[in-house]
Amino acid sequence: MNEEKEKIKHPKNAEEFKKIIAGKKPVLVDFFATWCGPCQMMGMILETFTDTYKNIDKVEIIKVDIDELKDIALDYDVMSVPTLILFNGGKPVETMVGMRPEEELTTKLDGILKGR
Repeated sequence: MNEEKEKIKHPKNAEEFKKIIAGKKPVLVDFFATWCGPCQMMGMILETFTDTYKNIDKVEIIKVDIDELKDIALDYDVMSVPTLILFNGGKPVETMVGMRPEEELTTKLDGILKGR
């Protein structure tokens, strides 16, 4: 696996997911489906984002396949994909449904890092 791919984590089960979101870093979770065209485009945006975001070492980015980890998607009321949820301190602080530009992700994550 190359370095770019390793910046985005793919939890294999609910226990691994909970461990990541309970960490000290804010977490951006991309709920997606392999059959979803906009999800594939959002995936490309996230890959670019991990290379360009100046604070990437201060956050975690993970992708959750809603078909493989249905229970997690249901726990967070994910009804449409892509859905992005920002977690801070293990709790969801913002939900964004649909594709989002890099600039918006930067603004949201910087806000959490600054304590807003």
